[in-house]
Amino acid sequence: MTHIRPVAPTDAHSVAHLVDELLRELLNGELEPAGRVSIAEAVLSQTNRCFGYVALEGESPVGVILMTEGVAIYAGGAFGQITELYVRPECRSGGVAAALVREATKFGKERGWKRLDVGAPDQPRWARTLAFYLSAGFVEVGPRLRLDL
Repeated sequence: MTHIRPVAPTDAHSVAHLVDELLRELLNGELEPAGRVSIAEAVLSQTNRCFGYVALEGESPVGVILMTEGVAIYAGGAFGQITELYVRPECRSGGVAAALVREATKFGKERGWKRLDVGAPDQPRWARTLAFYLSAGFVEVGPRLRLDL
């Protein structure tokens, strides 16, 4: 049975490995994981800016959702941004991701967020991911862009 609990700074090693798996999948294996644990430690230590949940099968982490808080006029004030959501392939289609999103939604409502945003990966390759988000109640609002600084 899957157990979901809030993520803590002490989860940095597990979270880093899950995010590595996510990025490896998204980037077709092209990944430089150097320093990922240190980055996870730094991010998770910012408990006023980084929030999330980890899904466990027994003691083994099988999924993670991380969020950050933003504020914007267009969003009506404070809102959440899902920065990472990953479930190990062998645990997919078992409700783990949906449970993580439910916990994130509950957290956001308690925090007073007006919305929860997420960027879906490239389409149509990741159509299953987009379908998952749509089934969870998200709506498409257009492509998301970035500028590396």
